Amino acid sequence: MDARLVAFERLLNIMDDLREKCPWDMKQTIESLRYLTIEEVYELSDAIVEGDMDEIKKELGDIMLHLVFYSRIASETKEFDITDVLYAVCEKLIHRHPHIYGDVEVKDEVEVKANWEKLKLKEGKKSVLEGVPKSLPAMVKSIRMQEKARGVGFDWDTSEQVWDKVQEELSELKEEVQKGDEQKTTEEFGDLLFSLINYARFVNVNPEDALEKTNKKFLQRFQYMESEIEKKGLILSELSLEEMDVYWNEAKTI
Repeated sequence: MDARLVAFERLLNIMDDLREKCPWDMKQTIESLRYLTIEEVYELSDAIVEGDMDEIKKELGDIMLHLVFYSRIASETKEFDITDVLYAVCEKLIHRHPHIYGDVEVKDEVEVKANWEKLKLKEGKKSVLEGVPKSLPAMVKSIRMQEKARGVGFDWDTSEQVWDKVQEELSELKEEVQKGDEQKTTEEFGDLLFSLINYARFVNVNPEDALEKTNKKFLQRFQYMESEIEKKGLILSELSLEEMDVYWNEAKTI
């Protein structure tokens, strides 16, 4: 038997044992697992950003366990089981890849994505943006909405056009800051961020990844600064900004 099938069957059997014999696993519901699954996905995200393949493997296993767990719980009320889940996703993949399983021809990924959005609308969705989860973090949500809009042709033609829009939004933000209107400033700040995310797509940068890498860099440099200041018997909060900058600039060279 295929080793993949053997491994998957083993996981299913272990899940059955846990659900029938472990007090903690027996108590879980689809609702109680929800926040744990979200945590696991973020842990996978951290591992990807770190480029830690061993940790990625581990976190994928945890997420796989959750998928099997949900399916096992649903099978107990005859809603669906893991077989239903797997067949459903197989059918969806076949349906949404007519260039592989049908006679549709595409020349690149842009046409593939455009076909996806058209097929989703035929499946009953009223908006191409309907599939973007409401609970996504704001930046990720912006990325996904922009990608979906691009899939139906609603997008800028060049990066220069988008950069001009960024400059326009920056000017509008400065104007509202000078006026002191907090509500308008918030709106314009959001518009500026949205435009920068748009520009990121045109220069092949994932803004979520870019910001997380900057967060990590800031964390490392700040903690280095704290460590060096402590080694010299000083207290960070009692130093002037100019004094802190000496250690900060040193951290930037590490």
